[in-house]
Amino acid sequence: MGKKMFRKRWALSQLQFISLGFFLLILAGTLLLMLPISSRTGEWTGFFDALFTATSAGCVTGLVVLDTGSHWSLFGQTVLLCLIQIGGLGFISIGVFFSILFRRRIGLRERGLLQESVNAEKIGGIVKLAKKIILGTALVEGSGALLLSIRFIPLFGPAKGIWFSVFHSVSAFCNAGFDLLGGVYGPYSSLSAFTKDPLVNLAVCSLILTGGIGFLVWDDITKKGLRFRKYMLHTKIVLMVNLVLVTGGSLLFLFSEAGEAFTGMTFGEQLLGALFSSVTARTAGFNTVDTGHLSQAGRLITIALMFIGGSSGSTAGGIKTTTVFVLLSYLVSNVRQNQGVFAFGRRLEEEAVRSASSIATLHIGYIFAVTVIILSLQKMPLGDVLFETVSAISTVGMTTGITRDMAGVSRLLLVLLMYLGRVGSLSFALAFTQNLRRANISLPREAIRVG
Repeated sequence: MGKKMFRKRWALSQLQFISLGFFLLILAGTLLLMLPISSRTGEWTGFFDALFTATSAGCVTGLVVLDTGSHWSLFGQTVLLCLIQIGGLGFISIGVFFSILFRRRIGLRERGLLQESVNAEKIGGIVKLAKKIILGTALVEGSGALLLSIRFIPLFGPAKGIWFSVFHSVSAFCNAGFDLLGGVYGPYSSLSAFTKDPLVNLAVCSLILTGGIGFLVWDDITKKGLRFRKYMLHTKIVLMVNLVLVTGGSLLFLFSEAGEAFTGMTFGEQLLGALFSSVTARTAGFNTVDTGHLSQAGRLITIALMFIGGSSGSTAGGIKTTTVFVLLSYLVSNVRQNQGVFAFGRRLEEEAVRSASSIATLHIGYIFAVTVIILSLQKMPLGDVLFETVSAISTVGMTTGITRDMAGVSRLLLVLLMYLGRVGSLSFALAFTQNLRRANISLPREAIRVG
């Protein structure tokens, strides 16, 4: 009886298990990246630099304190690629894939963890969905690598060109933003050497968007084809919001950066740059135009897009497109004095409104707290620090260039934000509170005045 009580007391919930899993993934990555074999110089990498890099890769962010292409050896780059792939798909999905591969039985707990990991509504058919996720990922990343190899192999040779193509395809699909081009074109250059290259820009944008719409949307589209009316409400919202954000973001960048970051470009090149800037800000982290050269308006647009991020159950971060849609729909409903929140002929559940409000509030709270602490520790421009903290918690990886200038404590705070962003701000909070007993007591109501 005592053993059973002990096991029950210390049994991890699904959210706690996933949070712990990401922590162990980061720890393992840190230890591997510290090894001399991981660096080009053959020297040990400091613990905190390795921790920052492993967190950024495992949480598919892209913020770096050491240039990926020039500091890390082939072994170190391979470790980063594995962290990005596992972090993007979720270690539960990878584990289920190997269980299927080796024909091991997948129990109810594993199915529940997978359901929580990909944000699925029901546990039925979850293993079939996992197979589709793995196969779909391999197909999309393989296609992306093939497209990028058309440009990279002639530039870098067969071996290096193939490696660069695979690495950047995985990094783009997983919305990680890590690149190897710093060893060729200069540290921290990202994709700036390909600003005017339609093939690289469009291939990377396609990979980012495909990874960022979410696995549930994949599943729905593959089942129902192009029949929009047949899609789930979730799929309709995701596709509509993505279209609005990509189009609207591109137009805003085109307007704000025409005489700034896009100076000297033809109109076609500006269109390409605006599209890439709009897509990458949605948690991918690559850049073809130096982020530090963006106008103040461009930085504000980027912060807004980073804050929103991708879609639920995807490789992207942010508060998610569905969260923003629910909050805006709730606002419109209140203004119109409707009884309920409606979308596409359906009424949204009240739980969705509560969750969306909690996620946005926690996200803003974490950003505010860390920004204030960093500004108290170091003298840095408010705009740059705010940009960095939003980038970290939304697992974007874009930076104005201050990451490497931050003190140790400030970097550790960014590590915490990246971890929170990947696990989920609300999920992390629930991991500590969901086992608490709640008294089911109905208390008297009393009105207060708001607004």
